[in-house]
Amino acid sequence: MSMKFVKRIPPAEEIIENLSLSKEVREIRDRRVDEIKKILANEDRRFLLIVGPCSADHEDPVCEYIERLAKVQEKVKETLLIVPRIYTNKPRTTGEGYKGMVHQPDPEKAPDMVEGIKAIRRLHIRAISEFGMPAADEMLYPENYSYLADVLGYIAIGARSVENQQHRLTVSGIDLPVGMKNPTSGDITVMLNSLIAAQSDHSFIYNGWEVETTGNPYAHAVLRGAVNANGENIPNYHFENLIQTAQEYEKLELANPAIVVDVNHANSMKRYYEQPRIAGEVLHSRKYDSVLKKMIKGLMIESYIEEGRQGIGENIYGKSITDACLGWESTEKLICFIAENV
Repeated sequence: MSMKFVKRIPPAEEIIENLSLSKEVREIRDRRVDEIKKILANEDRRFLLIVGPCSADHEDPVCEYIERLAKVQEKVKETLLIVPRIYTNKPRTTGEGYKGMVHQPDPEKAPDMVEGIKAIRRLHIRAISEFGMPAADEMLYPENYSYLADVLGYIAIGARSVENQQHRLTVSGIDLPVGMKNPTSGDITVMLNSLIAAQSDHSFIYNGWEVETTGNPYAHAVLRGAVNANGENIPNYHFENLIQTAQEYEKLELANPAIVVDVNHANSMKRYYEQPRIAGEVLHSRKYDSVLKKMIKGLMIESYIEEGRQGIGENIYGKSITDACLGWESTEKLICFIAENV
């Protein structure tokens, strides 16, 4: 067993210089980040939707999907703020086949890390420059954040990363809204501890530097359900779960307490087609209780052009290469339903 050092990856400064933002694009991105922050801080009454494919695969279908989202956003702009998911780091769960765009920019070809970094940056820039929609990405690898620091609109910390100290510390130095999921165990205390860490100041090592951070007041909770010791999915989006989380959250007196509910994953029991029903239940709970009305700020939805997921070796345009997703027709109906019921 050994580790072969193949080639040195260019530093973030070099990649950013070669794929830079215009002043206009930078302003669009910064304005949208401020809007998301205001939603989390109760200064904007709109509801947040983080919606898109489980994993970004090919640039063209992802951009076609975002173009469709942008048109719907214009229709619902008074009530909803939509953030497209461009999850560029996400591989298949087992690591078999697709490795994620950052490592494998073309799912049909061998991994190429340098081209992957360039590809994910180009894709995020297109989302802003062509459609005016800065995107969300999952921070699977904290060291990769520096390549996208100026283009992202939102960051998600996954259930398997939220307990990792490097993720928590890195979030504390990010000037973006960051959603931190409950771990797969479902332990809400772990998620809340991650928020305490993320909102605190720290000194640590990052990308070969000693760094100091001042804490991220826009780190917030994401409920995605749990998995028990027998591998069974356990939802945590029901009214009782939401109330318990909100009560424990409030005790901490953290800045900008906010909950986003992931309506897929363990919450849907891996049944992607249940997402509209779950979204409806969350909205009903939010209307029923004033605390939830104030604290539940948005939903995460997995959606793409074609419904379901494709298997290894298939090459279906606009169909999820990782977790199964809603198709576009169902997604558009769901967004309109949410807009009418928040």
